[in-house]
Amino acid sequence: MIKSIEMTGRTEDDAIAAALRELGKSRDDVSVQVLERARSGFLGLGSSPAKVQVSWEEPDEPAPAPAPAASAATGDTARVEEFLQGLFERMGVEAQAEAQYDPETNTISVELTGTRVGALIGRRGETLDAIQHLTNYVLNSGSEERTRVNIDAENYRAKRADALTGLARKTAARVVRSRRSQTLEPMNAYERHVIHTALQDFEGVTTYSTGTEPNRRVVVAYDPATAPKDIERTDERPYRSDDRRDDRRDDRRRDDRRDSRPPRRSPSGYPSRPVYPGASPDPEKPPVDKTVREWN
Repeated sequence: MIKSIEMTGRTEDDAIAAALRELGKSRDDVSVQVLERARSGFLGLGSSPAKVQVSWEEPDEPAPAPAPAASAATGDTARVEEFLQGLFERMGVEAQAEAQYDPETNTISVELTGTRVGALIGRRGETLDAIQHLTNYVLNSGSEERTRVNIDAENYRAKRADALTGLARKTAARVVRSRRSQTLEPMNAYERHVIHTALQDFEGVTTYSTGTEPNRRVVVAYDPATAPKDIERTDERPYRSDDRRDDRRDDRRRDDRRDSRPPRRSPSGYPSRPVYPGASPDPEKPPVDKTVREWN
């Protein structure tokens, strides 16, 4: 930004020197424009001083920082708490919601507390997930910038994540030993993310999701490219549809063994099992003499 002052003196040099003294600058720091030259007049009559304009450049002053407006995040946090309190009243549940905003992740974390907060979790967190989904929709509806809302109660999310991590590793170990892929139960997006994260560095398996919501599942598949070489195999090959015929053959063999057992005999002494063609007949027995003999 350019600034300037005007100074007068008996001569142009005197006016410039006076301006530099007042500004505390050197001649190289300013530019000078003579506005009026000095005139001596005749016998001291009609004389006038010299007038100069001295200009210099000043750095722009930083614009004042805008007053922290009622932070949008603070407003969003209050909206989330107000919405949840109204929801709990309509549900007849005594619970309180405490929300905190994280500017680094643009996330609002909500912790639910109360006497019946377990009713807000539901089976495998289904009720808690529904409340979280509804709160995200209410907060971000019509907004250009999305703020994520995470809702937890009684530390359920962390406990569920630990349980899913253990399940993922046990399943992966079975997949590596048997070399058979396994499909887990339907899970929501958060739980599937936990499974994928837990097994991303597990040797011998790879994971992917299949199906459509709400029945989307994680498949833990065998990956021979990364499988360790010293794992004992529990099966030489995966189960195929051809194995069903083998199973039927095994059933017939068991039936044959059952027919080879000794035949059961009826009270009359004759076999109760039918005689098949080609089989040797049982030896005939003499008829039983039922005549009563009298003894003298």
